[in-house]
Amino acid sequence: MIRINELQLPLDHSAESLRQAIVARLKITDADLLDYSVFKRSYDARKKNSEITFVYIIDLNLANEAQALRRFADDRNVRVSPDTRYHPVAQAPTGMTERPLVIGFGPCGLFAALSLAQMGFNPIVLERGKDVRSRTKDTWALWRNKVLTPESNVQFGEGGAGLFSDGKLYSQIKDPKFYGRKVMHEFVRAGAPDEIMFVSKPHIGTFRLTGVVSSMREEIKALGGEVRFDSRVTDFLIENGRITGVTLANGETLHSRYVVLALGHSSRDTFRMLHARNVYIEAKPFAVGFRIEHPQSLVDNARLGKYAGHPELGAADYKLVHHAKNGRAVYSFCMCPGGTVVAATSEPNRVVTNGMSQYSRNERNANAGIVVGINPQEDFPGGPLAGIELQEQLESHAFDLGGSDYCAPGQLVGDFIRGKASREFGEVEPSYKPGVLLGDLASSLPGYVIDAIREALPAFGKQIRGFDRHDAVLTGIETRTSSPIRIKRDNESLQSINTRGLYPAGEGAGYAGGILSAGVDGIKVAEAVATAMLADLPG
Repeated sequence: MIRINELQLPLDHSAESLRQAIVARLKITDADLLDYSVFKRSYDARKKNSEITFVYIIDLNLANEAQALRRFADDRNVRVSPDTRYHPVAQAPTGMTERPLVIGFGPCGLFAALSLAQMGFNPIVLERGKDVRSRTKDTWALWRNKVLTPESNVQFGEGGAGLFSDGKLYSQIKDPKFYGRKVMHEFVRAGAPDEIMFVSKPHIGTFRLTGVVSSMREEIKALGGEVRFDSRVTDFLIENGRITGVTLANGETLHSRYVVLALGHSSRDTFRMLHARNVYIEAKPFAVGFRIEHPQSLVDNARLGKYAGHPELGAADYKLVHHAKNGRAVYSFCMCPGGTVVAATSEPNRVVTNGMSQYSRNERNANAGIVVGINPQEDFPGGPLAGIELQEQLESHAFDLGGSDYCAPGQLVGDFIRGKASREFGEVEPSYKPGVLLGDLASSLPGYVIDAIREALPAFGKQIRGFDRHDAVLTGIETRTSSPIRIKRDNESLQSINTRGLYPAGEGAGYAGGILSAGVDGIKVAEAVATAMLADLPG
């Protein structure tokens, strides 16, 4: 199989034009092209007011591939296609009785459990929250009625925090073994649209993700796995530096020497319990800030020019960075085109925001986190859990600023820049439910964060015209951008550095950031568990 890179076609090209372009690029006859598939499709919008083009990576089969490769030996854009198929590392022997435990059923736990089940290791999944459909009802109860269920919300339950997001499936991780393709392939098998396999910035959206996750859960069960909801782990059994099992909130004990710790970044009670059990944890950097909302049309016009609204391009996104004079980096985070800002707290009397989009991305507003990086050495010294304590303090204060009823504090961008409290909305209507209480956000975050964002917003306005428009809305606060801790693991075995058999994984453990990277990490850890279990068999 041959791969062609950088094959460009006009935005409105026909399906036949792609085949013709392949034939012309390789200087072959149409009969020589046996078949082809699109590996990736992106678009080049650098000339958005003259021409936007699609850029393809194509995999194809020719009648005489060896001859074609010799003719293009000096062309770096024509090469042998790499093998992107997933190859399992192990298979459980018949009659194996010990079963691995997977704690958490977000993207990392989901792919760890699925991979273990596909290799025959019959995992038991322990998820503190509810199944995806019950969890959705509980989440809407907060958004519509201000009723929080601490064990079933945006953070906890089947699908993890990624369920109520844009469903983004792209990442900047290095992936030489193409684990990301495995993640995409499993999503498609479970009902996700085929296009996520080749578009440059794939996403699924919350409503479609619910069905996909449910289907994957049923496959795990059909392969011999077990999924238990409402099963919060309250203690870890550790003997001589080795995990031997866990205790659940209902008093039940499950024994296993192989435990995947696929916690979300909001599992604060579990982090504290692990620290009390002397499992090695260290503080790590994260970011805090606000959600910002603009009309999606503003972003489309800035990014796509005369092609704004083109059905083949969809809602435009952005990625922004500003290095402030006080030494802080301000950047956009988890940008959600055509989406909404959502209430994302998992704890009573606290306010946290996040962003979400459906597959259609057709809501009126675009939103993104505008956040500032903070680090333990400078901003929250005091031990491994100091970042958690800072988050809790900020979220409690945001609850007070919002009126103490789960509404969020907000401010217009123009007023924020000038340091003036806001009293009424302009044309931009905030999407956050239960609601936004306007005022002054200056006290909601540390002063250096406020100063950096005030400086960054006008700078972003020079990159995207109107970004700093007066009536754009800031909604507070965004604190759970990533885990504030890392449960450190050995680079080779992927086990905790001081607790054998415990496999920290995914976003909560500090090893992923988003659905794709968490799923990839889940697969890697599943392989490590399978390898260890086989190595530990007698004989």
